[in-house]
Amino acid sequence: MASSSVVPSCVALALLLLVALAATANGDELSAGYYEKTCPNVQRVVRSVMASSVAAQPRMAPAVLRLFFHDCFINGCDASVLLEATPFSPSEKDVEPNASLTGYTVIDDIKSALEHDCPATVSCADVIALASRDAVALLGGPTWSVPLGRKDSRFAADPESTKKGLPSPRDNLGELVTMFSRLNLDARDMTALSGAHTVGMANCLHYSDRVYGTDRDEEIDPSFAQTMQQMCQGPSGKASFDVQTPMRFDNAYYRNLIARRGLLTSDQTLYGGGGLQDNLVEMYSTDGEAFARDFAKAMVKMGNVPPPKGMPVEVRLKCSMPNY
Repeated sequence: MASSSVVPSCVALALLLLVALAATANGDELSAGYYEKTCPNVQRVVRSVMASSVAAQPRMAPAVLRLFFHDCFINGCDASVLLEATPFSPSEKDVEPNASLTGYTVIDDIKSALEHDCPATVSCADVIALASRDAVALLGGPTWSVPLGRKDSRFAADPESTKKGLPSPRDNLGELVTMFSRLNLDARDMTALSGAHTVGMANCLHYSDRVYGTDRDEEIDPSFAQTMQQMCQGPSGKASFDVQTPMRFDNAYYRNLIARRGLLTSDQTLYGGGGLQDNLVEMYSTDGEAFARDFAKAMVKMGNVPPPKGMPVEVRLKCSMPNY
């Protein structure tokens, strides 16, 4: 009789532990000091690997920054964008909006270094958040304190959700506002975060509609359209968002919008409609410090978007696959 009463007690205790773990995974508050005791060198390790990677391949800085955006917009900042496809689960990487993403090897290198120093401790989601902050700093942009303590999801989003969850390069202002509001990001956050397009490049597929699609000078600078058409027909078909300072994180993006030289339809739609939206673009175009300050705040706000409640989460040992 005694042994039979012990078994249910053990089962009950195990169930209570599982519930507690699930609640912790879904409800932990993020904090900058999350790894102070468990992995005190986490920021130094991330910064060191990022610096080496960007020195070898400068394009990795905007690539890693883009990864963070594409991760957070789909089911929150949970590193689901890093998961490879399995026979049982598709990968977000394979969905068209993500097909041109790069920078995965940088995240893998950082994770490998952290697993050596602090095994099974730092989540891949936190790695992306820290690496994107350092990417901006390495490009001459602002830095900020990153709240930490995210967990990694065990499953990627389905392809349809991934496709619908990411802003389109052809979105108009209303569509962008709606898209960002789903992440509790307002128009000011959206305008500041769009400034990430001050660095990096876009494929012809994503900007051809803008540079070929209108003859109206009030919508696009004619000389800019002609130059971008030439880039579209070039070997790579890629064009820099900002041709003047393509690898410097500055406020040139907003000056380009005012000059009708936004590369994507979703860029140029931020300016020209009047009102507070135009005021924001004009302010950022002349006040680089205001842009840097608002961008940093909006990155923290976006980085705080959690996975859906009930999502199975963990700290992955390898970023491209769940733990088994």
